[in-house]
Amino acid sequence: MMTSDTGTRPLASRDSLPPPLKIGMLLSSSNPMAEPEIQRMLPPDVVVLTTRLKHAASTPEALIGMTEKIEEGCDLLSDAGVDLIVFNCTAVSTYDPAMGARISGRITSACGRPATTTSDALLSAFDALAVKKIVLITPYIESVNQREIEFLAHHGYEVIGQVGLGLLEGKSMASVSPSQWVELAQTHKHDAADAYFLSCTAINVTSIIETLEEVLGRPVVTSNQAMLWHCLRLLGRNEPVPGLGALFRTPGAAMIPRGSYVTKSPQNHLEEPVK
Repeated sequence: MMTSDTGTRPLASRDSLPPPLKIGMLLSSSNPMAEPEIQRMLPPDVVVLTTRLKHAASTPEALIGMTEKIEEGCDLLSDAGVDLIVFNCTAVSTYDPAMGARISGRITSACGRPATTTSDALLSAFDALAVKKIVLITPYIESVNQREIEFLAHHGYEVIGQVGLGLLEGKSMASVSPSQWVELAQTHKHDAADAYFLSCTAINVTSIIETLEEVLGRPVVTSNQAMLWHCLRLLGRNEPVPGLGALFRTPGAAMIPRGSYVTKSPQNHLEEPVK
């Protein structure tokens, strides 16, 4: 029997395996960190395929501008046969309380794929962890932090402490080291917090989630962690994943997580849109 280049497994055995689940991701053009962060977290039979949308600043015009070519981007991902499409940008999807639903609706209308956003994932994660009071830690400028605080307040969460580093685009956000995030979180430790939220898909924090949970004594949620957890559960994957904190030990609800806009699919049998 023929074997692979590594000689470790017969090719016939590999051919008999089911195809991997494919998550399509719409990502900011200036974000160099989301893909390596997510790759570290992926189960072996799940892949993430990415298309970028132009976004390289924190102005309102740049944030909203990222949504202009959503239909074009999701059409490209649809060509690859993805099972689900996620718009993965925290600052844009939390721009106002209804932004996530609008984006997901546009994706599904354009290409017929189940869709969700980072903001949907965060709401579902905080619900699953029974969180009400949050400490918000970000690389953002103050105006972006304030919009995120207003978004969370609209959905019933209170931000009891917050800090932003005043950075303007993805490359500079990605340059902040994990140890700097640990120090920043420790500096803003709050005894009344139910959870700490390290917001932004462009920051390097996956490796420190469990370290922070031990230091802070509370669950830690990050944008990419919540996004992947949410997408896996929408696709019917509920197994715990070691090393990714309390959220990945939480199965999630059997129903549609709050905020999602999804459609039935022959591949994953998701529910009808939540409008």
